[in-house]
Amino acid sequence: MKKIILVFILVGLGFSCSDSFFDLKPQGRASLEQLSNKNGVNALLIGAYSLLDGVGAGNTGRQSTISNYVFGGISSDDAVKGTDAGDQPEQSFIEQYNWLSDNTYFLGKWWHSYDGVARCNEVIQIANNPLVKDMTKEEITQVVAEARFLRAHYHFEAKKMWDKVPFIDEKIYVAADRNSTKIPNTEDIWPKIEADFQFAAENLPATQGQKGRATKWAAKTYLAKAYLFQKKWADAKTILEDVLKNSGKKLVANYHDNYRTTGNNNTESIFEVQFSVNDGTNGNNGNAGDNLNWPYSANAPGRGCCGFYQPSHNLVNAFKTENGLPMIGTAADGTLDTYNKVDLPNDQGIVASAAFTLDKSVPVDPRLDWTVGRRGVNFLDWGPMPGSTWIRSQEYAGPFTGKKWMYYLAEENSTTHSTSKRNVNNNYRLLKVSHVLLWLAECEVELNNLALAEGYVNQVRLRAKTGSVQDPTVTYVVEPYQAGTFAAKGADYARNAVRMEQRLEFAMEGHRFFDLVRWGIAEKVLNKYAAEEAVPGKEPSGRTFGKRGYMAGKVFAAKNKYFPIPQDEILNSQKDGNPTLIQNPGY
Repeated sequence: MKKIILVFILVGLGFSCSDSFFDLKPQGRASLEQLSNKNGVNALLIGAYSLLDGVGAGNTGRQSTISNYVFGGISSDDAVKGTDAGDQPEQSFIEQYNWLSDNTYFLGKWWHSYDGVARCNEVIQIANNPLVKDMTKEEITQVVAEARFLRAHYHFEAKKMWDKVPFIDEKIYVAADRNSTKIPNTEDIWPKIEADFQFAAENLPATQGQKGRATKWAAKTYLAKAYLFQKKWADAKTILEDVLKNSGKKLVANYHDNYRTTGNNNTESIFEVQFSVNDGTNGNNGNAGDNLNWPYSANAPGRGCCGFYQPSHNLVNAFKTENGLPMIGTAADGTLDTYNKVDLPNDQGIVASAAFTLDKSVPVDPRLDWTVGRRGVNFLDWGPMPGSTWIRSQEYAGPFTGKKWMYYLAEENSTTHSTSKRNVNNNYRLLKVSHVLLWLAECEVELNNLALAEGYVNQVRLRAKTGSVQDPTVTYVVEPYQAGTFAAKGADYARNAVRMEQRLEFAMEGHRFFDLVRWGIAEKVLNKYAAEEAVPGKEPSGRTFGKRGYMAGKVFAAKNKYFPIPQDEILNSQKDGNPTLIQNPGY
């Protein structure tokens, strides 16, 4: 107020000055001149990296968290929304396939994807500006390669969400012109995503001195993933074999080492999204995007809040084994699988104060209890999971809780933020050697090399067999496939086995929905899931219990392969009176 009055006094007095007196630089905003140097370019690049976790794009971080738990998890058969019916209804609509273009989650994800793209383009533009005098050509090339890797990632996120999306590069993007990015979304952007990853692979070093920066192996692996989404099996195979042979990366001995802070950036990891806590910030660097996905109890990890993202009965049942193998059939789409006919024993409908002893005799894959918290089974070093006291509404959301992002009690405070125990520094492993092995298995099945596919799957299963277990009182039985099984049972069985292995290995990591879509089996799998999850369950003992009645009558339609483009973005895309973005079919 006083400053405004002072300005009027100066003007009223006819204060004499040059025009430059009023040519003030915006406060809190760096100028082109200030950024056109090595420090400025690196600061911009760090800003582009900083959005990898999904937090900081002006939206709510859970709408774009790197785990994709809403879009890749609860929209699939892996998980339910959790919590209770009234909390975050936007997530409920997504879980139940009631997808409308005004859902704020879709808008938040779009904002994040293209905010990330914009930051990458600014890095490339300024790094190539002649004003930058203190960087060598090699340094500029590496910065641009990192920015293009990130730009491909953000476009990839948009592509797998909506399919029909625009590709915005540094030639299109003009920060001062809001219309510059209003371009049609009719072009298939896969070739441009590939080109960015290819440039990164050719110009990034094999290792980086700073953890979290992209390497050529990360770029190659991500390029192979782009090929997989397009069914370019031979192209993907060539790259994945190169990564496996020459990157120096290998499986770690214990599966769970990929899901705890002490395993951050281990020898299996190819690219991780870095989290940190107690670093002088407000905690948003500590996986803030997933901070709703914790047990609903002050005596549990996270110390109370909020009960979201709980494993489904279907996922838990998928870990059952018969003679050490998954209970799957010979149909590639899983319609002949038997694992979900009888439910694994659980405490659904049994209050925490009631006597309960879990039947642990049913054989399961040990990865189950590194992925899911269930009553009566050890939960890291917190003791046995106590049941419904950790669940906000067991009747609505089921008896299980997620586990892979949880911390050990002994590590509390050192791995959690001082003001929120739900902000942790347990990195998200975006690309791992286990991905490489199972993607190679996928390629070999499609190229009709079933024995090779079987070998890759067995490497992952042997690790599950020989690694550490969560609870020695559980009957863990997992075996590799006997040599020749894939060939004897046929390509569709092998295809289904590879897909099941990917589900088990990467459960609750936000990949499942996008995998079902790219495999072309989402409709069959998710309609079967909705129908089965809506009716009462049954244990081997004969006990019945309620599941997810609200899924009754829910239908996954052909249009649901892709999400609706946010209506706000279609309206905002208008140029010369017409929108440049077109909506996906069926919405």
